[in-house]
Amino acid sequence: MKRVAVFLLIAVLASTMVFAQGAQEAKAKDTYEIVILVKSMGNGFFDATFKGSQEAAAELGNINTTYMGPVQTTAEGQIEIIETLIAQRVDGIAISANDADALIPVTKKAMAAGIKVISFDSGINEGGRIVDLVPSKEELIGRQQIQLAAELAEYKGDVAVLSASAQATNQNAWIRWMKEEIKEADYADMDLVEVVYGDDAPDKSYREAVALMNKYPNLKVIICPTTVGLLATAQAVKDEGKSGVVEVTGLGLPSEMKGYILDGTVGQMALWNPIDLGYTSTYILEALITGKADGAVGSSFDAGRMGKVTVEDKGVAVMGTPFVFNADNIEEYAEIF
Repeated sequence: MKRVAVFLLIAVLASTMVFAQGAQEAKAKDTYEIVILVKSMGNGFFDATFKGSQEAAAELGNINTTYMGPVQTTAEGQIEIIETLIAQRVDGIAISANDADALIPVTKKAMAAGIKVISFDSGINEGGRIVDLVPSKEELIGRQQIQLAAELAEYKGDVAVLSASAQATNQNAWIRWMKEEIKEADYADMDLVEVVYGDDAPDKSYREAVALMNKYPNLKVIICPTTVGLLATAQAVKDEGKSGVVEVTGLGLPSEMKGYILDGTVGQMALWNPIDLGYTSTYILEALITGKADGAVGSSFDAGRMGKVTVEDKGVAVMGTPFVFNADNIEEYAEIF
């Protein structure tokens, strides 16, 4: 009996030592492996996203970030990569999804294996990720468009909007918020005189811009919350010899708008910045992996220079107000996207 008791005591001590060693090893882990999984490789937008992830990883100090994506923009290619990452037991994956639903079974498998999964830019539907990071939201986009226009017009004069189609859900939502913003006291000397539609056709957008300039002699700014409309309007203003007389702003791609910004036709414009997407995604993953946050609705993440990001209904987190491009930064970003 004594011999059995001794053996039992040794066994208990041995298991305790193994447990303690395992806990010490877990505690000693000071670098976590995450992957930025994009729609496909060779895309400047996503190259910039990974640049932001590297920036955040350097700040955090405990993250090693890797850039991956399929050759073709397919869900099947992403699924294959995720299966490999599950086998490798990475700590976190941030995914710009090629299909909002098709990835759910494999991302559920990843989460069951202890991997923290979020989506960004192009989301995975509920059940397939913890958090979906979206670049901005309707109110922020709409209000900012009026703010940019007001700064260019020195808070005086008429403003018009040249949108895409009259049925464009996102643009109509942004315009509703523009109308709300311009009611504020700061804009007492400004009027939103008309909203016109170029149907995202360059020729029609150009004609609508010219018509606005002819119709409103006190027109100070044309807002174009569409990349096609912004490009066409900038050219129309330039052709009419009204650069600096009628200001132009909106949502545009730096690579398309570089020339118009440098020559002063477009004083400033906005769009979501892919660098910020990668940066914020990395901060969110690090917080989930280390237990600083759980991603529940109402919780928030500290996202470094991006400030605090709060999780809203259905696990959606909004990054913030779109990034502003002007003559000071356009050349840098025009090389990226």
